[in-house]
Amino acid sequence: MSKYAIEGVTLPDGTVTDVFVEKGRFVADRPIRAEVIDAAGLRALPGLVDLHTHLREPGREDAETVASGSLAAARGGFTAVFAMANTQPVTDTAEMAEHVLDLGVAAGHCQVFPIGSITKSLAGKELSEMLLMHRSRAGVTVFSDDGACVMDAGLMRRAFEWVKQFDGVLAQHSQDVTLAGPSACCHESEYSGRLGLPGWPPVAESVIIARDVALAEATGSRLHVCHISTAEGVDVLRWAKKRGAPVTAEATPHHLLLTTDLLSGYDTTFKVNPPLRTNEHVEAVREALADGTIDIVATDHAPHAPQDKDHAFVDARPGMLGLEQVLGVVIETMVDSGRLTWEQVADRMSHAPAKIGRAVGQGRPIAVGEPANLVLLDPKRRAVVDKAASASRSHNNPYHGRDLPDPVELTMWAGRITHRR
Repeated sequence: MSKYAIEGVTLPDGTVTDVFVEKGRFVADRPIRAEVIDAAGLRALPGLVDLHTHLREPGREDAETVASGSLAAARGGFTAVFAMANTQPVTDTAEMAEHVLDLGVAAGHCQVFPIGSITKSLAGKELSEMLLMHRSRAGVTVFSDDGACVMDAGLMRRAFEWVKQFDGVLAQHSQDVTLAGPSACCHESEYSGRLGLPGWPPVAESVIIARDVALAEATGSRLHVCHISTAEGVDVLRWAKKRGAPVTAEATPHHLLLTTDLLSGYDTTFKVNPPLRTNEHVEAVREALADGTIDIVATDHAPHAPQDKDHAFVDARPGMLGLEQVLGVVIETMVDSGRLTWEQVADRMSHAPAKIGRAVGQGRPIAVGEPANLVLLDPKRRAVVDKAASASRSHNNPYHGRDLPDPVELTMWAGRITHRR
């Protein structure tokens, strides 16, 4: 196994030091015949962990594979991703979870943790094999029907009771379909009316968060709120955390940076669920991420093949890429503005998501004895995003043509370099 001496690197707390790697771990002394990596002027973060990634395999390899998606993750600084269950077939059995796990091992770009569905076939009618998935080789701890909200409160309560047995977590797509139906695709406002697009009101998010917080409290089980996008959702989350409810939440890069006015040209690249919001909501999400009300950043990386996006806006599939640009977006919106320190970035993008997902060996500090998972970055480097340069098989990149920080120099997972500029 390779040996490295990373010289003159700046750690999240601002300390400038040399970091040594041997046998997959950080060690105290410089290894003999170590490869020297000159990191003067570079920062190191613990390997990033994404709690919300769509890798599409099996079933939609035309859009993404575990290999291509996990390579994009490595290029974005990630050493672990959690793969959502809305594959074809759905990851709702132990066998399917183990299959996704094995695909990640074979690809070797980062650690891939399968997420199991809450309900069979994402249909919202019958619970999936959650306990069997947890007891399998995949050791599934996170369950989600992401892309579909579990509308049946009784079913959701039973799901909470099941995962409590092994300290699992339910990650909910908070969309009340009686308020924001399947065709809803634009933030509900005068603007959606002028565009003639079905509106997605903020209350459709906040009422589900409130309901699920109550269910989590009643069962003593853990809730994770996916892709929070509204000021109203943030308000409910603040209320829940003041009560001490067992709830965490995530913000996506697109909800930190992009706004609903991008829909004016009906470019389906910008169709996402929940939709892009107005500046007022973007500011609320940024503030909540800064003060810790929102616990983590997660990409909701959602690749789509051209045939799924090349439609009228209402009919196109929702979702956009995020793995390779997320760190640049966080630097642009949160670090350069003074909202987050580098230690807080390490928390929001590594320590906290690993803790929520119970990702053993991930999210650990850059310290002697810990697994050698890190990303080296140059926060000052910028570049114009080119969607054709992505490792992803898909090109639905909402940052294409935008000048953003392009920081990632090197990603190391378990002492092995998985990406190098």
